[in-house]
Amino acid sequence: MRHYRWGVPALVAAAAYCAVIVVAAAVATARGDIGVLWRLTLFFEADEDATVWDLLANVDATAVWPNVLVLLAAGGLWGWALWQGLRGPVAGRPPATDRGVLRLRVAFYAAAGSWLVSAVAPAWPWWAVVIDSLVMSAVVVLFHPVLRRAVGFPGLALAAGLLTNTSVAAVEVFDVLGWREARRVADMPDISALASLIWTALVFLTQWRDGRWRRATVWYGIASLVVPVALLALAVPLEIAGISGDVYGCAITATDALTVIWLARSAHEVTGPPVPSGRPVLPPARASG
Repeated sequence: MRHYRWGVPALVAAAAYCAVIVVAAAVATARGDIGVLWRLTLFFEADEDATVWDLLANVDATAVWPNVLVLLAAGGLWGWALWQGLRGPVAGRPPATDRGVLRLRVAFYAAAGSWLVSAVAPAWPWWAVVIDSLVMSAVVVLFHPVLRRAVGFPGLALAAGLLTNTSVAAVEVFDVLGWREARRVADMPDISALASLIWTALVFLTQWRDGRWRRATVWYGIASLVVPVALLALAVPLEIAGISGDVYGCAITATDALTVIWLARSAHEVTGPPVPSGRPVLPPARASG
């Protein structure tokens, strides 16, 4: 059985949160009002102009319980993310002495915290978006030495990762400065999405081959991309089954917890020694010049 550095307080925090949302779910079903449960699991207020507002008050309990189950599942996913993130690395594992690896670990933790904050406070000022982009850019740069040992196209991965994050920061800065033309050039969502997919796929492949990351960590990362798309495909049949499309659509945002888990686990495990996975590992790139 694995023991984690902060396993007990993490378990207490996750269990306490789950207990609170279970009580809120019971109250929501009894009263026919899922407003409190909504705030506890999705972390934002429902729009009063949206049709979901009709679901938050003065409705029969029998019409609420399917939506309660959806919100309870969303809360359960966040509870699992709390446990996965707060428990820390395996206890007793000697920390890596390489400064680059330790910095990468800090960057992963900072990125996980940033994703968690964005879930709790989805409306960010421009400077917070810029800081988040800089944090992810640090992950891209610090992960590059690991990536170039395990897969090809390290330059493509570095360029794709930096393009994704710097374009987001540039759009925010240019918008504040009122530079409309520069903002238009920097705002390229389709290219950024493709670049993000390229970088993410190469990172997953690197973690799979490197060996220090467990397979489950990589699968959490893959799930963070696949699960939201799969849930969107189920929206129509679930709405026919009695679940509000508004509630279900908003609850899909809880899949951000999968990204938090992937980032946190990546940080927990990065200080372990690389274990060859049976696949060829590329030699370090020679310094030019």
